[in-house]
Amino acid sequence: MPRYAAIDIGSNSIRLEAAEVVPGQPVRILASEREVTRLGESVFRNGAVSEEALKATCAVLARMALLYRKLDAVGIRAVATSAIRDTRNQREFIARASEAAGTPVEIISGREEARLIHLGVESNWPLPGKRTLIIDIGGGSAEIIASEGGRLREAFSKPLGAVRLRAIFLPDDPPAPRQLHQMQEYIQEKLAGVVERLGRSGWDRVIATSATASAVASAVARVPRSEREIIDRFRVATTQVRKLFERIAELNLVGRRRITGIGPSRAEIIVPGVAVLLEFLKEFQLPAVYYSRAGVRDGIIADLAARNVGAELSRLSREQRSEVEGMCRRYAVSLEHARKVAHISSLLFAALQPLHALPSASGKLLEAAAYLHDVGHFVSSVGHHKHSYYVVANSDMPGFTERERVVIAMLCRYHRKSLPSPLHNAYQSLSAEERRMVLMMIPLLRLADNLDRGREQRIQSVACQLCDGNGVGVGVGEVVLQVHSRGDIDLEQWAAERAGEAFRQVYNRPISMEKVRD
Repeated sequence: MPRYAAIDIGSNSIRLEAAEVVPGQPVRILASEREVTRLGESVFRNGAVSEEALKATCAVLARMALLYRKLDAVGIRAVATSAIRDTRNQREFIARASEAAGTPVEIISGREEARLIHLGVESNWPLPGKRTLIIDIGGGSAEIIASEGGRLREAFSKPLGAVRLRAIFLPDDPPAPRQLHQMQEYIQEKLAGVVERLGRSGWDRVIATSATASAVASAVARVPRSEREIIDRFRVATTQVRKLFERIAELNLVGRRRITGIGPSRAEIIVPGVAVLLEFLKEFQLPAVYYSRAGVRDGIIADLAARNVGAELSRLSREQRSEVEGMCRRYAVSLEHARKVAHISSLLFAALQPLHALPSASGKLLEAAAYLHDVGHFVSSVGHHKHSYYVVANSDMPGFTERERVVIAMLCRYHRKSLPSPLHNAYQSLSAEERRMVLMMIPLLRLADNLDRGREQRIQSVACQLCDGNGVGVGVGEVVLQVHSRGDIDLEQWAAERAGEAFRQVYNRPISMEKVRD
């Protein structure tokens, strides 16, 4: 399954998230790291990232790069936000940070930051048909996002980050009443235009993201930071936010650190962060807000997945596809059928990756075999699968290595009839890795071929539901093929159900098919 990594270089901290994404399945988080760097402090005080902060940032990024490389992420995006938008030494920062991260670091605008936050929230907590207001309070800026029916309608980026506000307004600890008043007036001024533009009424759900929101929800719920995952989607009343602000505004750093749910580093900037949240709730006249753990990093991963980044690793290159299509023409294979089988094979390979766990590059060999499995008909229709093996194994195929050609030929050999056995010398001559690769992909090729049994290309797309026994009406461990089609596909269903026996033998899971007519 494709693995993606996201690095969010914020004004207060750097976050890494790596995840596996399979269509139709929940995102599986592989790694989640956060390191406080206070990158924005020197920028908001002096206008540039200090050498000390830059070195600390590069050290964190280098460590995170080691982690995502170990996870074999096929897509990685690293972004820098508010502090780096403002710093005067952008060029130096980007050069050194990119080298440390092992991938280009890009400075994103406030609107792009808002888009990614919105995408992250929608991917974690979709609210179809709802009008949603989102606020993300970062270290350098606050993003306010209006969403309707899952689509971003408007977004605003305001210089209301917790690190920025502390640097500008709160030199004392605890802050003096005059300092707090000045900061609150500044926040109200920055929010006024947003409130006027969006309006105060008609919001079905209000959501706060970011570490400030997490700390507020944790403090209100009295949940330790180590257990903060359980407060996702927790509702916090405006009155509770006001009481928390009044309490922390009177405490010094030592006192704030004693509050359950507020970590030692967060305690340094929690006062301005909660002030922004409270003024936001007051200005919009909102009774409560829900906390969401989603953020920029989740949006990056959802965006990479939506754009199918890394899919090219499991698909034939233009040159390879030209080669196999040329062979199809040479051996009088129907290109319409071959392309449809190749398309369905690729869909099955991606959807079933949690089960077969094959490297992405294996998908190219399956796709090639899907094109070439019928070339043996040119020799004879009797035992054509064996003839297909012979033709492919002995063909000159530029763009493929010798071992790849052997694997493709072996898949053609087993696209019908018997599965590999200890008596099949050619199969046994493969390496252990190659044998497993072939065995796991044989059922996928058989299913794909039979889903175009009538050779009329009625199947439009195929999705897979992997059930562990909690689904309604399906068995434990069952795989359900959800087939979108046009017209009657009774023949294809009958053929695919017969081909499903090979799947059951190899994967030790039952498989069934659901028709979804387009």
